[in-house]
Amino acid sequence: MKQATKLTIVLNLFLGLSMAANAQTPAATDQHPELKYRRSSLHLILLESEDFPRKEVVMKAYHEAPFPDKYNNHSISTISVDPSTYVLTDAEKVAAGTKKSGMGNLGASMLSGVTAGIVDKDASDMPFITGKIVKDKKIANQLVAKWFNRQADGSFDMKLIGERGSYDATEMQANIAKGSARGTASLSDAGEELIKNTFVVLTKLKFVSNEPIAAAIREVAKLKANNLPALFQPAAYKVLDIAYNKAKEGYSVWTTSYLYRLKWNDSTAAVFYNDLWIDKSAKIDKKRKEAFDNTNLFELEYIGSEKSSSLVTFSLKETRSEDQIVELATVRNVEHVFAKLQKAYEVFKPKTPIYSGDPVTAKIGMKEGLEGGEKFEVLEQTVDPKTGLTTYVKKGTVTVDKKQIWDNRFNAGEEVSVNDKDDKKKDKDKDKPAIDRTYFKGGGKFYAGMLLRQIK
Repeated sequence: MKQATKLTIVLNLFLGLSMAANAQTPAATDQHPELKYRRSSLHLILLESEDFPRKEVVMKAYHEAPFPDKYNNHSISTISVDPSTYVLTDAEKVAAGTKKSGMGNLGASMLSGVTAGIVDKDASDMPFITGKIVKDKKIANQLVAKWFNRQADGSFDMKLIGERGSYDATEMQANIAKGSARGTASLSDAGEELIKNTFVVLTKLKFVSNEPIAAAIREVAKLKANNLPALFQPAAYKVLDIAYNKAKEGYSVWTTSYLYRLKWNDSTAAVFYNDLWIDKSAKIDKKRKEAFDNTNLFELEYIGSEKSSSLVTFSLKETRSEDQIVELATVRNVEHVFAKLQKAYEVFKPKTPIYSGDPVTAKIGMKEGLEGGEKFEVLEQTVDPKTGLTTYVKKGTVTVDKKQIWDNRFNAGEEVSVNDKDDKKKDKDKDKPAIDRTYFKGGGKFYAGMLLRQIK
């Protein structure tokens, strides 16, 4: 009990000093733009696609795009996978609900046949295919190995956890080895705050000509129009042709991303430390090393998916090459999908430190999907005196000022049309002076270093 009390005092003291260091005037804060805080961790995997126009440009743009800066880069060796080698059987499709008996909708079936090879015919299977991929590649094992800095001999240490959680890694490891209350508390804190919030996003990209798709849609629509009275058919065909001529222009970048989260709890941690852990200072245990390599203890849970498309018309050719326009559209589209994942799934929403307290500003903006009016809760990081775990206490709310939103998108200032009903914000304010942060309305006793998290 005394050890737990000591832990609480030490952690509270650390947090207090950290917050005091960050509680500066806006001008002083500007001199220290990298505010330290505990972020979720992220690994990215590209789902290799079949051939399509400008594939090399699209793939290059994806690989060279900036890493999402609200997450720790938790990269492992598996960075791309060919999903075509992971095929679901008919029985698996029926079990997953992606294959149904009977003819189904005739129009949809015809459209699927006409657009075969253009659209992703396996889209409905992909959540289950990605599940096969992460299991086969033992992605969860790789993520855990990364967290504990696993070496070639199978040994682990706390270096990375110490860096990301502001722990004394050496002391933490010693306390865990002794089984002390302090070690147990810090271990639980690291598991809840850091390891548990480890995500994997698998992304599939495609670049397609709009004309074949527009033509296929028109042909199917004309078949349905044939059922109209003869008097109305000419007018219907004319409307369809107008729609076709408008839709056939240019290309589209399609992006679909699948989100997974590492499963980690006290029971998983206990088995890991008791049965699989190898300390650097101890004699190497080959059996434990092999046990970690082969264990199915670690798993990923599927959270969900989002998709987006960007229209590419090469309207920027006066200032950019066609390849540069494709690159811009690809990166913007990936950014848009990430923003949608963050809005759709609570666990994936990143915390963002307040950059200045009066007025409240933060280094987020259009890349995160802000349009104005979004509400954020203001959180203060504390330590629960009963558990010794880090907690976040709500101190108030603020609202995004729609007149002062930072355009932090890739190559800001160059517009790309994103064909999505949720993406209605255009560059109406492009002639206003550039800003390097987003401003929020509402206030209180908020200071730099407090955290913002979007709420519905």
